Amino acid sequence: MTKAIARHRWWQRGATLLLWAAAGCGGAPADGGAPAGGAPAEAAAKAAPVTLGVDALVADSGGVLRGKRIGLITNHTGRGASGESTIDLLNRLPGVKLVALFGPEHGIRGTARPGESVAGGRDEKTGLPVYSLYGEHDRPTPEMLKGIDALVYDIQDVETRYYTYEWTMALAMKSAAETGIDFVVLDRPAPLGGAVLQGNVLDPKFATFVGLYPVAMRYGMTPGELARYVNDEGKIGARLTVVALQGWRRGMWYDATGLPWTAPSPNLPTLEAAAHYPGTCLVEGTNLSVGRGTSLPFEQIGAPWLDGAELARRLNARHLPGVRFEPVRFTPHNPGDDRFDGVEVQGVRFVMTDRNTYDAPVAAVAALLEVHAMAPDKLKWVERHFDRLAGTDQLRKQIMADTPLERIVADWPAQRAAFDRIRQQYLLYP
Repeated sequence: MTKAIARHRWWQRGATLLLWAAAGCGGAPADGGAPAGGAPAEAAAKAAPVTLGVDALVADSGGVLRGKRIGLITNHTGRGASGESTIDLLNRLPGVKLVALFGPEHGIRGTARPGESVAGGRDEKTGLPVYSLYGEHDRPTPEMLKGIDALVYDIQDVETRYYTYEWTMALAMKSAAETGIDFVVLDRPAPLGGAVLQGNVLDPKFATFVGLYPVAMRYGMTPGELARYVNDEGKIGARLTVVALQGWRRGMWYDATGLPWTAPSPNLPTLEAAAHYPGTCLVEGTNLSVGRGTSLPFEQIGAPWLDGAELARRLNARHLPGVRFEPVRFTPHNPGDDRFDGVEVQGVRFVMTDRNTYDAPVAAVAALLEVHAMAPDKLKWVERHFDRLAGTDQLRKQIMADTPLERIVADWPAQRAAFDRIRQQYLLYP
């Protein structure tokens, strides 16, 4: 059984509490201030405040967690609107006993490098045990959950299939279901608005930790909505409750929420980077750099052997909506990665000009097609990684065969439409 708790003024009509029940990888500043891609800054300033799930829970004096011993899955993005960490907010909440912390990729503080195993230990401030869910274990074990009545999840994700945080959430729900404890999601906004679906839908044969369930590359759901989808469609059967957002509506990008932007991971410092990520993360499955360690990670791609000016010319000639391409030189800095760490590369920067029409996965595939056409002997594939990001091996094979872009993406709308028909029943916000 899944429950979602929310206060939505436009649906209230006098009521203050609604319950829904259902079975069951140049633009915006780091604070998300000036919207990228054409949305006026005044829109953010005039937007009605959005109340986060964690703040709604605190305002309700612990609500569904009252009287429970809880474990908290969180990281540096788990904060209330005041900036105070969810750890501290829940640790002092009367009637709620916080007994353990669980950290995803990048760790509880968000500082570990991508793919780096994260160790457990103790939280310096609270003294609570910290269990890693990105290393020896990818989900809580029965031993970790002893004495816990409910697992709570509060992490900001980026509405993109490749991100590992949402799959940590799904695996933790499985552990909660298997041990018979509650699972509670403190909901957060879908930063790209939660209204648009992009890319293909994952083939279940390619399910991995960068895509466990058949969702689109940009899947258009908040963490709470995705939890509802996964719990039911994945037949997890957890006792799931979503503490919903207040004041958030579908189509509202993060820079219109009135909330400060906190980089979800080290190489997504801005909302614009997050907008490109549903496309440029695919490039991580090749020997091209995506600009990790630069000021514009995931907004640019390059290699020492690439002619950036020619690539920009070719891509701009395609007239893809909502984006232009600029030739750039940059020096990646990503210790431990063999993709040109410390070496100047040439390439292109993706510049979003209209967020309402820009399709990041299509733009990234177009870029890979042009790179392959320009340098077929130098573009290399990390086949297993690219295929698991793509959710299929078909995309790589099509690019290698120089298949026209229109043919590559021809069946993507039908895939998304089938996914969307299922997705609709799990949405919580108009």
